[in-house]
Order: sequence, then structure tokens, then C-alpha cells
Amino acid sequence: MSCLNERPIFFQRQPVLPLPVQRFLRTRLEAALKDPKDRALLVWPAVLGAPKLRQEYPGGLPPQVIFSHAAKMLQDMGNDDPESSWRDGIVRFPDTAEQGDTGFKPNRDWGSLGPLVSLRSGIALSALTELAMDETYALKAGLVLFNSALYHEAHDALEVIWKDAVGDLRRGLQGLILMTAGYHHLQLQNLNGMKAVWEESIQRLGEFGGLLDTPWGRVDHRDAIECTKERMAYINVGTEDLKPLWAMPVPRWEIS
Repeated sequence: MSCLNERPIFFQRQPVLPLPVQRFLRTRLEAALKDPKDRALLVWPAVLGAPKLRQEYPGGLPPQVIFSHAAKMLQDMGNDDPESSWRDGIVRFPDTAEQGDTGFKPNRDWGSLGPLVSLRSGIALSALTELAMDETYALKAGLVLFNSALYHEAHDALEVIWKDAVGDLRRGLQGLILMTAGYHHLQLQNLNGMKAVWEESIQRLGEFGGLLDTPWGRVDHRDAIECTKERMAYINVGTEDLKPLWAMPVPRWEIS
């Protein structure tokens, strides 16, 4: 494992999302983390908010166009029935879409940020689709979301298992969660926030030597710690120029 010089799409400054958009993304992710079959809920915003499709169908995407573009993503999860999956998603989450002149548009609560929601949902979906639907799912979800620079989502994924953990496992997971929180603060350019949580993360993870044993596998975060320490050394000098933090290597976790 190493810090990467490759940059995931979301390893850059991000806007502060309006609360309705935050809730929209969180509810789908929470469902997908609770039940891997509900990863399908991420398909619909990925399709509905896609800029090229919205440009081609300004009055709304016809259902068959939606199903056609969703089919491959659903098949990768073992779902061969886009129409039923769509109906289920709309019933459970009516805020997914609204009716337009020619089909369905993104719901107005998130439609103005459709391209960003589409990309964020699509990358989360791609990361989660590769995971086995077994007892390792929640931990690995946190790992692949972290490696995709979806730090807010990674935080939520790890909290699923942290809340029931005890002892060393709880302390170690808390350290990883704090690391993700720091990188989320970096995305929002929140200097004080990232400094505070990174300091605590480094302290908590120090006892594990970069290797956290869990019931679902060993998380190797050695180089991620070094990436984080490098950033801490820079901001501890007292500078408020955060641009150099983005040029430093990208943190990454691995599991064995």
C-alpha cells in the first residue's frame, strides 16, 4: 500500500452542499450500507442527473431511456429488472424524480446540482458494486469510499460498524473515522476542522502501528498516516494557504 500520486475525481475542493441535497445523498447511501441490494437506489440519481442526458431530454428522460442507461449498472449487481427496481425506488423515495413534459427530471430539491449528485452517486455505486455481499461489506465499503475520496460517505460507512464495536476495535475505527473527517474538512477548506480531527486521529491510531485488526480483515493505513502527518506538519507551521495540501500524495487504505 502507498500514498497515491493518482488523483480520484473527488480529491479536490468541494462545495458545501445544501441540506436537502445532503439528505438526499445520505438516505440513499444509508440504505445501500444497510442492505447491499439497495445499492440500486444510487443508480437513479446517477442516470437522472447525467448532463448529456439532461441536455438531450430537457423535458425529462422517457422511462425507456432511464431503464436503458440503468440496465448495465443494475446487471452488475445481479438485478435484471430495471422497471421493478425503478418502481421500488420511486415508492420508497418519492424525492428521486418529478414528472416533466417528456419524462422524468431530477427532483427540484437536488436538480440544480444534478451533475454533481449524478457523479457522486455514480462513483459511490461503482465503488460499492465490486464488494461481496457478506459480513465484510460494511468495512470494505468504508475502505473503497475513502479510496474514492468520498470522505463523507466513508465516514458514514465506518460509523455503521463503529457504533457496536468495543475496546481496541472501537478506538481504531474511531481513529479511521476521524481521518476521513479531516479529509472531508480539507475538501471544504476548513483549516481548524481538519487540524483538530487529524491530531486526534493520529493519536488514536498510534497504538496500532498502522495495522488495525478487525473481525472482517486487517486495515493497513500506514502510508495514509504518513500522508496525514505530512499535511499536519505543513499546517502546523501556521500557514493558511491550503493549496500545497492538494499536491501532496493521496491517502489510501488497503485490507488483507
